[in-house]
Amino acid sequence: MIVRMRRALIALILATALVPLAAQQFTPAPGADPLHRPFDEILDANVRDGLVYYRALKSTRGHLDRYVASLNVPAATYSGWSKAQQMAFWVNAYNAFVLETVIDHYPIHGTAQGAPSNSIRQIPGAFERTTWHAAGRTVTLDAIEKTILPEFKDPRVYLALGRGAVGSGRLRSEAYTADRIDKQLADIQAEFVTNHDMLQIDRNNGTMIVTPILSWHDQEFIAAFDTRDDQVFAARSPIERAVVGFISPNLLPLEKEFVQQNRFKVTFGTFDWHLNDLTGRS
Repeated sequence: MIVRMRRALIALILATALVPLAAQQFTPAPGADPLHRPFDEILDANVRDGLVYYRALKSTRGHLDRYVASLNVPAATYSGWSKAQQMAFWVNAYNAFVLETVIDHYPIHGTAQGAPSNSIRQIPGAFERTTWHAAGRTVTLDAIEKTILPEFKDPRVYLALGRGAVGSGRLRSEAYTADRIDKQLADIQAEFVTNHDMLQIDRNNGTMIVTPILSWHDQEFIAAFDTRDDQVFAARSPIERAVVGFISPNLLPLEKEFVQQNRFKVTFGTFDWHLNDLTGRS
């Protein structure tokens, strides 16, 4: 009897483990917008620690295709939303369009110089030419990042964009929602200082290597985080002061002490364009 019970228990455990992620019980994030709930489920099933199961996502792409199609809501509907709804909409749209771009060409094996062979950069026009329909508009990924998102004056959003690359801010396993986006972006800011792709502080060598994402959007980060009133950093460039203002609230005590000594050199690193692929990294 005991042996049979053990065998039954083992069989149950194995059966549960073999159930595909997408088929397991899914609980939407609190306050999930009905429009983005399908994307919430897609991300929950296919994203782990910022990396994506692209192979699995492609095999069940119908869910993503339908969500992407649903983003072309009437312009009048979009204009009636709150600022938080609109910002969450565009971050989700950008990330969904990136996922769709990758699986349209997955697995990626390119030969163009200047990018890894599996990079989204191997897809011609992925950011600047491929168009998508959202909120009654025809947009590219670059248009969302460079034209639409700046309107919200919150540079933290640029760290919420997956970009299909390891060097991006960590793609979350949940969709952004109007009532949680400020908390979600605050979490991204807090995680920034512990993410090696975002920030590397070397106290022994007096260096600080920062993701180039901040330099790409330097004017917006300066406007939001410049510590111009702190005399300790008065001689620093505006973007360096903004880096200090952005990271300081979440540094460890020894790191804060190192920064306050103001003897470090800031360097903006090289962006890592390797595909954020969980199953086929190269």
